[in-house]
Amino acid sequence: MNPIIKLSENAANRIKEIMSSAEKDALGVRVSVKSGGCAGMSYIMEYSKELNPNDEVIEDKGVKVFIDSAAVMYLLGTEMDYKKEDFSSTFVFNNPNETERCGCGESFKVE
Repeated sequence: MNPIIKLSENAANRIKEIMSSAEKDALGVRVSVKSGGCAGMSYIMEYSKELNPNDEVIEDKGVKVFIDSAAVMYLLGTEMDYKKEDFSSTFVFNNPNETERCGCGESFKVE
């Protein structure tokens, strides 16, 4: 069975960096989606300090990513990457389920 999210090497390395300076009670990072943005939905990343009973847990390349149960259907088959450019750096979600993405890249739509 394929994981809900696959991590690129860059994403895993960045999560390791983030976790090395996180509070001691942080278990990993949580990925969820919320309504909002130009296209209708936005990706949310935050520290996970507890395991919610319905979370999906992805362990890949030495890191743990907790997937909010309500986000699973929107994230199936997604690759999470991390891109660093001259003036910015960000996690990028390459999601095959997206049918539309806003011009600034901050939100997406799934039909």
